[in-house]
Amino acid sequence: MRRIHPTAVVDSKARLHETAEVGPYSVIGPNVEVGAGTRVAAHVVLDGPMTLGRDNVIFPFASLGAVSQDKTAKYDEATRVEIGNGNTIRESVTINRGTLKEQGLTRVGDDNWIMAGTHIAHDCIVGNSTVLANNVLLAGHVTIDDHVILGGYSGVHQFCRIGQGAFSGGGSIILGSVPPFVMVQGNPAEPRAINSEGLKRRGYSAEDISAIKDAYKLIYLSGKPMAEIKAELAEAAKASPHVGLMLDFIETSKRPLAR
Repeated sequence: MRRIHPTAVVDSKARLHETAEVGPYSVIGPNVEVGAGTRVAAHVVLDGPMTLGRDNVIFPFASLGAVSQDKTAKYDEATRVEIGNGNTIRESVTINRGTLKEQGLTRVGDDNWIMAGTHIAHDCIVGNSTVLANNVLLAGHVTIDDHVILGGYSGVHQFCRIGQGAFSGGGSIILGSVPPFVMVQGNPAEPRAINSEGLKRRGYSAEDISAIKDAYKLIYLSGKPMAEIKAELAEAAKASPHVGLMLDFIETSKRPLAR
């Protein structure tokens, strides 16, 4: 049976799975859907339209699904937040709805670890199995691919994309896109190396890591023109799909690379 604390305020138009839990003094608005096994702690505000999948844990003082802080946003616009399954969302996290400047959607995938004070702004897309440490700030229209780790107090500029398996050191201010597997640090953040330890933990072979390292050196240390870099990456991608992923990232990123 659904467990809703008597002090919680749940709108009659909200849809909660029978196994969902809602703690004291939390407020759930209309057009919010909460999936099976999701636990909403005390003093949480869930606004809609928003869907929360199954087995999420939402800690106190989180505010999810509120209208965007973009000055053009209006409360009654057809915008929304979608949050997947198995996410841990810690204290005072804010996730805002999308805007009509894009598809009206802010989306968070599955199995993410989102730590206290993190802000995910309008139209952001966060993938799966990421770690956003304390007080990470994502500006609007940011894309975070799978397995990214952002150190505490990292800030990401609008329209930047952080590629799969990338890593930022604490306090980094990221003004450009970060290709897959690359580590950045600083203000402004600069590339330092590849995330080799993260790759090892995820089961990448020594051959895979060597190919990624060679691609990193080509992109950041060769001094060659970008057209030449892309041509050499395309050749290397014939033997390594991971290099192909890096090349595709460079060709499709909306922002210049962090350099």
